[in-house]
Amino acid sequence: MNRFVSQKFRFYSFVCIALLMFVHGYNLKEGYLRPNSTVGEDLTITTFVEYFLANGALRFRIPMLFIISGYIFALRDYRPYIERVRNRFSTLVIPYFIWSAVGLAITFLLQQFPYTAQLVAEANIDQLGDNRPYAQIGWGGVLYRWVLMPVSFQLWFIMSLFIYNMLYPFFRWVVMKYTAIWFTIVFLLWYVGFQFIFIEGQGMLFFSFGIWLNKSNYPIDKRPEWYSHYLGWLFFIGISIIKTFMAFELEPNAASTFWVLITLHATTILAGIFAVWYGGDAVVRWCMSKRWFVWATAFSFVIYGMHVPVIKYVSMHMFTIWSSISYYRLLTYFAAPVVVLAICIATGTLLREYVPKVYKVMTGGRGFS
Repeated sequence: MNRFVSQKFRFYSFVCIALLMFVHGYNLKEGYLRPNSTVGEDLTITTFVEYFLANGALRFRIPMLFIISGYIFALRDYRPYIERVRNRFSTLVIPYFIWSAVGLAITFLLQQFPYTAQLVAEANIDQLGDNRPYAQIGWGGVLYRWVLMPVSFQLWFIMSLFIYNMLYPFFRWVVMKYTAIWFTIVFLLWYVGFQFIFIEGQGMLFFSFGIWLNKSNYPIDKRPEWYSHYLGWLFFIGISIIKTFMAFELEPNAASTFWVLITLHATTILAGIFAVWYGGDAVVRWCMSKRWFVWATAFSFVIYGMHVPVIKYVSMHMFTIWSSISYYRLLTYFAAPVVVLAICIATGTLLREYVPKVYKVMTGGRGFS
């Protein structure tokens, strides 16, 4: 892997995580956006922009993170498999439980004061749909949320990634021996939205793709001759816009709506991966030449682990203080991620400076270079 590809991996890992705040920070009445979600609101500038970004143009992020993870894991085959899995337990599973506990602690603390308790209740982000104070839910319910259903719901990714790391020998074997059959199977699993706890079609497809790119020595640093930057971006943005309009126009409960939207969703993701990877080299070079940007990328994992539930609670607070302002929902949608990004980076900076050993455990050893 050459230096520029390494820079691209670091750049896109940071950007994909930072963009999660725009995906998780939407304030549409639809509480949870699925690939086939329609919008039960009128089409306005606010609802269009939020759906376009949160459930359209920015959905390439997690697949790209899985591709990068699969590629890098396959790149390190020179190290013993057991050693790598043991290391991944320290860098993924332990941080999972730490940041799950952090999310619960932040939520519990805010539940102790009338104003912030109301913000927590209005955020309505409990994965089990039970938004009572934790004191009423009891220890059993809190422990269940800590282990399997964290309020920091973004953490599913690192637990899934750990499982795929454990299954890596199988993935590598099937990817290289039965390439076409395997990718057909996992593509269909992704397409129909297969998921069982932490195992899901999306991760298996794109983690496997990362393995294939590495093991086949595919030149990921070179743009294919058939690919056009301009047409690629035009198609990516265009299909994202079409999907957004369809989400407002199609009948919510019709079977055809499901198939149309998930087809557009899959197409948007694939187009986005190509456009962003091959069409952003100039941006990557500029950003990675700036010391402040490289410094900020060190806190990627803190941003990932902390941004939910914080962004939801910050958004609810902004709703309260800006409710009399025109377009306050759209203003909140763009302002909250900036505030939360600053909070996360400041938290990471303080932890790394004053309790580096704790910071190391919380981030799985990331963020020291």
